[in-house]
Amino acid sequence: MRRQISTNTFLLVTVALAGLLAFSCATTEEVPRMTGDNLKGMLASKDLVLIDVRAGKDWDSSEMKIMGAVREDPKDFNSWYAKYPKGKTLVLYCA
Repeated sequence: MRRQISTNTFLLVTVALAGLLAFSCATTEEVPRMTGDNLKGMLASKDLVLIDVRAGKDWDSSEMKIMGAVREDPKDFNSWYAKYPKGKTLVLYCA
């Protein structure tokens, strides 16, 4: 059975990981950051894509997945990032 994580836990993890991802994934441009409140206000948006970047085994064995999120391998970023439309807001997280 899939468990939904609480909104507070989701926001805490997302904000913490957004900072880590911004630091580790930045290349020539700075990755914008968002607060938990910003993200919370965007959750219903059709322009938001939630991407879980956990390792495959962690994703497969986890009962805690955010509904609607897709899983992508962060090591293969260059092979999948272009499949998402440029008009979408991508939020990468790991839990």
